[in-house]
Amino acid sequence: MRISVIGCGYLGAVHAASMVELGHEVVGIDVDDRKVASLCKGRAPFYEPDFGDLLGHALASGRLGFSTDIADAAGAQVHFICVGTPQRHGEYGADLHFVQVAAESLLQVLGAGELVVGKSTVPVGTAADLAAMFGDKVPGALLAWNPEFLREGFAVADTLHPDRLVYGLPAGPDGGTAQRLLDEVYAP
Repeated sequence: MRISVIGCGYLGAVHAASMVELGHEVVGIDVDDRKVASLCKGRAPFYEPDFGDLLGHALASGRLGFSTDIADAAGAQVHFICVGTPQRHGEYGADLHFVQVAAESLLQVLGAGELVVGKSTVPVGTAADLAAMFGDKVPGALLAWNPEFLREGFAVADTLHPDRLVYGLPAGPDGGTAQRLLDEVYAP
């Protein structure tokens, strides 16, 4: 399956390389030129045990690439949003700017029948707002949520061998379709 991962920080880069290990073709998209260049050379912009080897193996397979151009995500069946949600300055709420920008950029390449999967930590109601946006702009596109449970120092193991998979799915037949796609993504 062809997958895109939007946001190639700690969560996104580990997820992208791990999806290649599970047999998928993956493109990681990020706005940071230096981060993308580093990842393309097999150099992680952070330390995580076992990630360097996983990244090198994924790149050597020819099934992992990184880009700053959202157009390279076109044709993916599943698009993971893995961007940061830092705390808003001087407040307790999450800053959803990066999630919103990632979702809006996906509108350029998203097609009917494709699944957008949020992994970023977001407040209640965010998925409903994004689902409405996708539904209005790209009828037939689906949105689900698949929160991450990564522990620092164990991110590779937690991604490749999770003790649980949690899906937030749309109601009705769309939920069944989204679940089937996510089950296929994570199938060993």
